[in-house]
Formats: sequence, C-alpha cells, structure tokens
Amino acid sequence: MNLTGQLLIAMPGMGDPRFEHSVVLVCAHSDEGAMGLIVNKPTEDVALEDLLEHIKIPASPESPQMGVHFGGPVETGRGFVLHGKTYRSELNTLEVSGETPGAEFGLTATIDVLEDLARGEGPQNAIVALGYSGWGPGQLEEEISLNGWLTCDADRQLVFDTEDEAKWEAALKSMGVDALMLSSEAGHA
Repeated sequence: MNLTGQLLIAMPGMGDPRFEHSVVLVCAHSDEGAMGLIVNKPTEDVALEDLLEHIKIPASPESPQMGVHFGGPVETGRGFVLHGKTYRSELNTLEVSGETPGAEFGLTATIDVLEDLARGEGPQNAIVALGYSGWGPGQLEEEISLNGWLTCDADRQLVFDTEDEAKWEAALKSMGVDALMLSSEAGHA
C-alpha cells in the first residue's frame, strides 16, 4: 500500500482532537512510515506576512495575502509549503505524485520558497504550513484498519481552490460519501 499523493479524511470518533474533521495530503509513504500535511486547518492568528516578518524576510506589495495552516503536531516550529508541481525550489522540492492525474504536488521546506513568495515569484497555488503529520512504520495502516481514516485520490482543485471549512465534506463527496452517514464504529467481517 502506497498512499503518497492520496488524501486522508478523518473519520468521526477518531479520538485525537488535533485531527478532527481534518484532510491530510500524504506527501511520503513507505515501509518506514508516512508524512503528510493537514490542508484544511488554518491557524487562527498567523498570516504569511507575520511569518515572513518573524524570520526576517522582507515582504513586498506582490506578497500573497494568505494565512498559515497547522500542518500537524510534529515539529510545529518548522515550515512547509505545499504547492503545485510547476514550482520547483533551486534547493530542494519533494515531488508528491499520486496514481491519478491531477494528484501532482510539490513540497518545499527550504527558505527560498518563502523568499520567492515574499517577492511575489513563488508558486501560484500554495499552502504554507507549520508542523507536519507523521506516522511510524505500520502506524498509519493500523489507524486506517481501525476506522480512523478514509482515503481518496487527491485533487489540486480540492486542495487549493476549495475553502478550508468545506474540504472535509468535499473530500467525502468525491468518494460518494455523505458525511451524515458516517459512523465512528468499525465493522469487521
């Protein structure tokens, strides 16, 4: 099972309030574990402008006006930028590609992407996040088997163009699932 480029949709009753109604784009998944970013949880009090000021990068009139997301509970002081595939950092960008067309993203965690954003030259579509979501070997698979997550194909429009508060239901609808029909109980035959 390789979930790279897939979305994880938190099920009701997951038990961890940090992931309640969250949608996570899995950026890397292997036998060694998984890493992803929550794409629908903006921070309440941090904007890109604040982040740039904090790390002493001068903003310009071309800097996008955007919030910063809570990417997950691991290394919350570390920044990540999830973006479309067309942008590539000169230092390091992780290609995040799923099995389906439209599930192609890039993940950059180097300072140059923030410098490019500050100049208005960064990726056209981007989510800036602090922290990430991480799982050890077999942990994510176990959580899925215990009915903690549903998985579906990622889609650029859902990730970048859908309002944050609508992403959870939109991800469910992309699978033909009505949020009102979900149960927090797992069934096993």
